[in-house]
Amino acid sequence: MAARIAFQGEPGSYSHQACADARPDYEPLPCPTFEDAMEAVRSGAAELGMIAVENSTYGRVQDVYHLLPDSGLHIIDETFVRVHVNLLGLPGTKISDIKSARAMSVLLGQARGFIREHGISTVNWSDNAAAARSVKEEGNPAIGAFASELAGEIFGLDVLARHIEDHKLNTTRFLIMAREPNYERRADKMVTAFMFRVRNIPAALYKAMGGFATNGVNMTKLESYMVDGVFTATQFYADIEGHPEDANVRLALDELRYFTEMVEILGVYPADPRRT
Repeated sequence: MAARIAFQGEPGSYSHQACADARPDYEPLPCPTFEDAMEAVRSGAAELGMIAVENSTYGRVQDVYHLLPDSGLHIIDETFVRVHVNLLGLPGTKISDIKSARAMSVLLGQARGFIREHGISTVNWSDNAAAARSVKEEGNPAIGAFASELAGEIFGLDVLARHIEDHKLNTTRFLIMAREPNYERRADKMVTAFMFRVRNIPAALYKAMGGFATNGVNMTKLESYMVDGVFTATQFYADIEGHPEDANVRLALDELRYFTEMVEILGVYPADPRRT
């Protein structure tokens, strides 16, 4: 039996597309939630997890950064998917037949121009691929779905309009996670991802970040969020260029630990060329 890669969503979702593109030799395992996808990896039901973390148009996926520290999993790779929005309908229908279309609110927001131009009413749906499935099941030619071409193939729908997103560089970044870390230097350009929590002292974040500047380490991402229901952003997720064994990275992390309560390496992985 083929190894499995778990993802959040239904067959035909953009996360499914990421699995097919990045790990074509793995069997995709759909899961209702991000927690379920991570649990599938922890339990051994899947070897890898494909987790969406941010979109170039709509920013970060809010739930994920709260789940990463306690997931017990490790980031071993990243991949990117160009999010092409397509209008799907029953076989034989035309764009003019579609009066209402379904998709997740985030995807609907990426095709506002097309929706306005064609006077289509929209309905929020739990999942884009699920919206496509519902169109097939209900069999109403006046109802369409915005989803991937893969969803159209899976559910036997026609692509009535292709690549209708407002922003032509719209891209979603995914992290590939596993039960065991892989700290091998697998490429010339590596990324180290980590969480940290600053100490309760004045200018703690400024001091914690100083080591990266003085040691010439490029920080490509810094995300803050609240923990324990407190309105203070004390916990942070960061990506830096380099490997923990690099001298400048090691010095920067040592300085970071001096000004923090906690530092946890979440993964070390090759930088995907598409991140730049």
